[in-house]
Amino acid sequence: MSATAENPAATATATAVEERVRARVITDEPLYRAIPVALRFTPAEPLAVRVVFPAELSPEDTDNEWVFPLALLEAGLLAPSGSGDVRVWPCGRVQAVMEFHSPEGVAVLQFDSTALRRFLRRTYATTRTA
Repeated sequence: MSATAENPAATATATAVEERVRARVITDEPLYRAIPVALRFTPAEPLAVRVVFPAELSPEDTDNEWVFPLALLEAGLLAPSGSGDVRVWPCGRVQAVMEFHSPEGVAVLQFDSTALRRFLRRTYATTRTA
């Protein structure tokens, strides 16, 4: 199992797009852990995407937000992309993996590609109508 949309009627306005999904945390453990993740886009930052992890995953007990180029997410759905703190690549026909590097370690999450593509389509619609 990978990510599934928690809220198919996710929030969209002329100013922002947010898609809430579930992602599978990839670890060495035999059982996977699914977590809620928010994907965010604002026309004020038309080249960026934000991925927000819940506070319970953070040592500081605050939301953990990663900002990276929207183009990285687009490219990573087709082929391995990224060489810095965030890397994205397709995993089979229906999933994608995001890898996040920080001084504290590496987090690897698997998403449903459909949810990521839906988010991208919604960002395109927002930028065309804005």
